[in-house]
Amino acid sequence: MTRPPPPPAPEQAEAALARLEGHIVTTPVRRWIPDTVGSTPPEDAEIFLKLELFQRTGTFKARGALTNILGAEAEAVASGVTAVSAGNHAIAVAYAARSAGTTARVVILESANAARVERCRNYGAEIEFAPDGASGFARAREIEADEGRLFIHPFEGERTVLGTSTVAVELDRQVGELDAVVVPCGGGGLLAGVAAVTKALRPGCAVYGVEPTGADSMRRSLDAGEPVSIDAVHTIADSLGAPHAAPYSFSLVQEFVDDVVLVGDGEIRAAMRALFEDAKLVTEPASATPYAAVCGPLRDRLKGRRVGLVVSGSNIDLDTFAGHLRSRAAT
Repeated sequence: MTRPPPPPAPEQAEAALARLEGHIVTTPVRRWIPDTVGSTPPEDAEIFLKLELFQRTGTFKARGALTNILGAEAEAVASGVTAVSAGNHAIAVAYAARSAGTTARVVILESANAARVERCRNYGAEIEFAPDGASGFARAREIEADEGRLFIHPFEGERTVLGTSTVAVELDRQVGELDAVVVPCGGGGLLAGVAAVTKALRPGCAVYGVEPTGADSMRRSLDAGEPVSIDAVHTIADSLGAPHAAPYSFSLVQEFVDDVVLVGDGEIRAAMRALFEDAKLVTEPASATPYAAVCGPLRDRLKGRRVGLVVSGSNIDLDTFAGHLRSRAAT
């Protein structure tokens, strides 16, 4: 079995963050004391929100997309780039391509939110649609081969994970020592990068990933001891709907993450409501999963702790957002 590449080191993450200067923003951190009725955060916990929803393109994804393009040789991106996505990664790749003076041709799943498709188009990308993730990946690889475009994976690869690790560098600068960091997990690229650098900077800090119950490919992979696929994705947190885990990001999650816990759609909606009513944040479902976990499966573990939550993004239209808040659907 091929040994996976080494994890990103803090000094590499620092250098990557320096290269991103001018292309991304340093997202703020907010200390939040929840007081919404019905919200049940851990007793005496200090909660710090790392607000990646204020990042360029509306999510953390710009970090990985730009790190891929800026780290490639000029000839590698001369013919443009390609990607497959449920929306957020495609937006980030389109933005990164425009920032680097090249073009993007992306494959978006047919189930993608229309607002995300339009935002991707506004950044100048050519768009194709695919019925599901498997066919989307296949089509993006065809574009890579036929047109010579650089393929940028949504959650796998050294440069993608290096880009996400810059979140950990910023969070450590802004808050200092934490007892735990809680991160949304889809394919695991964000979780892998944050965990690897957090553990290097603060070995005593626990790192937890959060998946929806209807898209638990990383939890199943950890239980199996190897990357596995799931048959179908059923969750409102479409940004976390990765159909499989991949070797590099999985290996880092396996090494550096203390646990990956699951939350249901009802818990996610309740967290979205709390973040809106109390913190005054409009989040997409994926962004609310860390708070759902803090109020649910991680509640007892985090009593009296200093906890950082990565609020990963907010690319959602008003009707969909309002519908989630109105819904009383059970998990």
